[in-house]
Amino acid sequence: MRDIDPGSLPERKRGSGVKMVYDLLRDEILDLKLAPGSPIDEVQLAERFKMSRTPIREALVRLAGDGLIETLPNRSTMVSNIDFLNLSTFFDALVLMYRVTTRLAAQNHRPEDLPSIRRFHEDYSAAIEARDTLAMIATNAAFHAAIAEAGRNPYFTGLFRRLLDEGRRILRLYYQSYDELFPRQFVDEHAEIIAAIEARDVEEADRLGKLHAEQIVAQVQKLFSRNGKLDIAL
Repeated sequence: MRDIDPGSLPERKRGSGVKMVYDLLRDEILDLKLAPGSPIDEVQLAERFKMSRTPIREALVRLAGDGLIETLPNRSTMVSNIDFLNLSTFFDALVLMYRVTTRLAAQNHRPEDLPSIRRFHEDYSAAIEARDTLAMIATNAAFHAAIAEAGRNPYFTGLFRRLLDEGRRILRLYYQSYDELFPRQFVDEHAEIIAAIEARDVEEADRLGKLHAEQIVAQVQKLFSRNGKLDIAL
């Protein structure tokens, strides 16, 4: 974890310190820089961020509300473990959101939505070429969130963003399972989805969204079924 130089930070408004700590720790947890089960120490965090324990504690309360950290009976705090037992329900919701958001984008998109979607598609392609796992996860989420926005249903967009965020730790493991030999099929599938949206082909968009999500689920399930255990280094 990198230290924060207080001299490099702009003057903070009330609450901005809490947000900064929350955002940084959240990214570190979701990107597996803070591994599941890692201890969280308020004193160390206060020293790291050069601030009092009050905003640290408030940030940790928010992270606990997100399910990313938990307090144990002995009052110690740790990064939450990934809930592998309930992955099936997560996958059900994820596949449904891939389908419905892609379908609605084909039905409801406006011309100005397509350049944004294409830009994130290009960013994702560049991340694949660079073999940058964290950039792949971020640009993939941005691509599908832009599609959701084009569907014009803020409830679906909000839910899909939450699922994409919750899945970041799973996707980190998912991309690692390819040993940096990332198939170009992901880029090709994104291009096909864009074409279906642009053509306003609702049924094809639905079909492609479903296939795209299901191949992700299948790869993750294959990863976790290897000899009954996870066998890649974190």
